[in-house]
Amino acid sequence: MFLFTASAHWGKRRVDLIAMVPPAIPRPDLMVTLTGVLEILGAVGLLIPTTAKAAAACLMVLLIALFPANIRAAREKLTIGGKPATPLLLRTLLQVIFICALILAGFPDIFHVS
Repeated sequence: MFLFTASAHWGKRRVDLIAMVPPAIPRPDLMVTLTGVLEILGAVGLLIPTTAKAAAACLMVLLIALFPANIRAAREKLTIGGKPATPLLLRTLLQVIFICALILAGFPDIFHVS
């Protein structure tokens, strides 16, 4: 999922992602590039056992940090790739699912019962 979303950071959807960045954030173009790189690094990190926990934790923080942009996109009815941004309730549910998936991927022992 993170590799897929990262690809949008340099494609034709880049302009839409830049528009999602809240105005208080300087250099939205640089932020979009940076978050794309972080998503790629995090996705790779999940695949390496010695870095999976750190990658999962960092990606969870990234998802939380990026959520205001998703709120802005939904509230201002922005488009991504010509399609309306995901409605806020659905986006919130997706965020929870992604964070749960990261917990399972990075911390599988958390649910291990002896």
